Amino acid sequence: MKTVKIIIANKNHLHFSTEICDVISDSAKVRGTGIAKRTPEYIESKMQNGNAIIALSDGKFAGFCYIEVWGHGKYVAHSGLIVHPDFRNQGLAKKIKEFTFNYSLKKYPKSKVFGITTGLAVMKINSDLGYKPVTFSELTDDPKFWSGCKTCTNFDILTSKDHKMCLCTGMLYDPAKTAIKKEKWFNKKVLKRLKKIKQTMLANNKQLLLWKK
Repeated sequence: MKTVKIIIANKNHLHFSTEICDVISDSAKVRGTGIAKRTPEYIESKMQNGNAIIALSDGKFAGFCYIEVWGHGKYVAHSGLIVHPDFRNQGLAKKIKEFTFNYSLKKYPKSKVFGITTGLAVMKINSDLGYKPVTFSELTDDPKFWSGCKTCTNFDILTSKDHKMCLCTGMLYDPAKTAIKKEKWFNKKVLKRLKKIKQTMLANNKQLLLWKK
């Protein structure tokens, strides 16, 4: 594995913002999943306020993730986790996620950490960190967070279900309730089955919306 350094991003890394957005977008297209689009300006704002993590190898962008604060600090979320194609299949995504997770716990010690994802790999990483799967009602009700899903291809099912369900799985880490020994709940077969059920529901929902139009 190439030597990679994971650090807190700052103004010296602003020039990577466009490349980061492109890699995030290209990755979503390859997976065929929905994604909330990011702009270079938004990524740059995260770097400037100390809420972005970047992985570098010999001055080259290798990976990225950023922190968002919701509900006046009651919740934080890790978003935009991505690894450059040249550095994949080396365990870097997990290292970036762990770095971001530990950094956010120090910076926002009283906040619950949550995320929504369709990726089994991300679910596994979250599980190892102590996240638990939850309903969307247990996540932030901040409208700005959910408005970020507007550019996702699955936004219609989210709105049709009144923001209570989508193809994504909600996951939450509550520092106040986390046991000393983390419970291992992750089951790849079960989660694949759940994802397939959601995909079927999504397809049926889209057909219904088209029929109504």
